[in-house]
Amino acid sequence: MAWRTRKVFGTAILAAFLATALLAGYLQKVHAAPAQKDDQAGRPSNLPPAGSQDKPALSTTEKDQVDLAVTVYNSNLALVRDVRQIHLSPGVFPLHFEDVAASINPATVHFRSLSEPAKLSVVEQNYEYDLLDAQKLLQKYVGREVGFNWNGVEMTGLLLADNNGPIWKVNNQIITGLPVGTFHFPELPDNLYSRPTLVWMLDNRGANAQKVEASYLTANMSWKADYVLTVTRDEKAADLDGWVTLTNNSGVAYGNAKLQLVAGEIHQVAPAVQMESMAQSIRVTGAAPVPQFTQEGFSEYHLYSLERRTSIQNNESKQISLLNGTGVPVEKYLMVEGQAYYYRNPQGIGNAIPQPVKVYYRFKNEEKGGLGLPLPAGTVRVYQADSKGGVQFVGEDSIQHTPKDETLKIYIGNAFDVVCDRKQTDYKKLANGLYEMEYEIALRNHKDGPVTVEVREPVGGDWEVMNSNFKPIKLDSTTIGFQVPVEKDGAATLTYRVRVKW
Repeated sequence: MAWRTRKVFGTAILAAFLATALLAGYLQKVHAAPAQKDDQAGRPSNLPPAGSQDKPALSTTEKDQVDLAVTVYNSNLALVRDVRQIHLSPGVFPLHFEDVAASINPATVHFRSLSEPAKLSVVEQNYEYDLLDAQKLLQKYVGREVGFNWNGVEMTGLLLADNNGPIWKVNNQIITGLPVGTFHFPELPDNLYSRPTLVWMLDNRGANAQKVEASYLTANMSWKADYVLTVTRDEKAADLDGWVTLTNNSGVAYGNAKLQLVAGEIHQVAPAVQMESMAQSIRVTGAAPVPQFTQEGFSEYHLYSLERRTSIQNNESKQISLLNGTGVPVEKYLMVEGQAYYYRNPQGIGNAIPQPVKVYYRFKNEEKGGLGLPLPAGTVRVYQADSKGGVQFVGEDSIQHTPKDETLKIYIGNAFDVVCDRKQTDYKKLANGLYEMEYEIALRNHKDGPVTVEVREPVGGDWEVMNSNFKPIKLDSTTIGFQVPVEKDGAATLTYRVRVKW
């Protein structure tokens, strides 16, 4: 027995000796290791900035704003420039920049001092979007004591887990499904934020009070143009009113902001998500509003600047007057477009095939016509005066970005009182790859006045018109055009024959 005791005691001494030797060797290696490369302040580069962990974080909110500018693109994108007058600490310290967009792209954030740009720099940047709510607050307290109300009795329990429901340890018992009314948390965790926040580690070598600017891109902001074209009773002139429909779902409001809009196709690496517009149809009555935007060319785009400041609430869709033109000359015309199958048309089985007669308004975006401004892409809603002095909605169409001095064509629907039938009356194969075909387009006019219908017929291959009873016009390599007048309560039939080589 004594022998065994001496053996265990000796083993323990040997183990202690080996542990001491290993520790000494480790310390010797640490002292012998080369020093870490120092930063400019003479501190090892792998350590946090001097004093940064000891200084409390400063916060700035929208109350510190002295200027705010928002540039919105028509591609679900906006540029925000937020200028604030804030108080800073000397040296390295953290700053919480609150009241930023929830849809911010953190990679686009740029921070600078407008007062002393050379003396304030960013050491580190974080975007905190783990926002405070009841469920996340409970999850942050896993492993900690939480007060709660249980059947009217105030108690304290250890929150063991919160996976598909909280699990508690109360009075040395494990409890699930605790029917509590309220929780009582002693404090808010540092890693939960009540709103999206940019957190910077700043190095300030300048004044304590400075004016700073944060700029960033955010998604979920967009705009589009809406137009109201009010045509006179005689359909010779019209008034055009343009509106901007601005939609903000970025997660933050922009108060008293300078607003600019960019019209054009901005290239982005990731395709923009198309957002469903919440805009409603705009109906204008009374005098036209005074345009509030000025326009200028900007790179390959057009920039529209609102001449006053405005506030844009979150989850808001608002309209602002863009332009108005009075007495714009317009032309109404009717068109029939043949089947785009290069003469491989559906068969009518002995019957003519009805064709829609489309109705268009055409006008030129020129200064002498009351316009002459670049028109952003949007929707044109057309109204026309009736015999009682009111105006009625007659149709709508979308337009693309339209520079000045270009012509706009607005398709409003199909004619009611002008009808068209189309049929193929002959088909011959003259040789391999050589054919002749003949067509008949019948038009009937039931209106109170004469009309002229433009007929456009598609044709493929190498073609020529052999004969026709109305003058053919070669509109392009695959289209023949005809102008067919039809008298009041009358009818007209277009016939033509083509030879096609494929």
